[in-house]
Amino acid sequence: MKRIFALAALAGLTGCAAMPDWMTPGARPTAPVDAADASETPAAEITSTAVRPPPGARTAEEFDTTSEADKVAAAAPATGGRDLGLTIASLGAPGEPGFWLKTPLVNAPGPGRVVYPANGKSVKVDLIPLDGAPGAGSRMSLAALRVLEAPLTGLPELRVFALN
Repeated sequence: MKRIFALAALAGLTGCAAMPDWMTPGARPTAPVDAADASETPAAEITSTAVRPPPGARTAEEFDTTSEADKVAAAAPATGGRDLGLTIASLGAPGEPGFWLKTPLVNAPGPGRVVYPANGKSVKVDLIPLDGAPGAGSRMSLAALRVLEAPLTGLPELRVFALN
């Protein structure tokens, strides 16, 4: 039974790479944000130099285009912040690069931190509003889930903090 679910999840992930950009929710630029353009980009969206994965991406490593420096910066210890509560997260669109959490726990974009209580690891993310009740669940980027060492095909429970 576990193999069937794993194969279904893998099949769904491979289909995401074939979607054209106009069909990808929340499509982002295909190049990193340039420092000169940063003043025009909301601060909540500048967390990484990751670019969209290549069209033929099939594995988590191919979809995760964040650099090691980005991962180290995102995983750097951060404390404090306003505790927004717990959420159950699933893998968001693997083609959307960076460190983000789309969650109904926020009403406006902003910086945040997510802790995975199962192992104590945390990651800095962009918190992005998601329509739904606060208990409706969240979607997290592939890069952020990998930094947390949370299961990509599971539904990890996460504690969310706002850093603004």
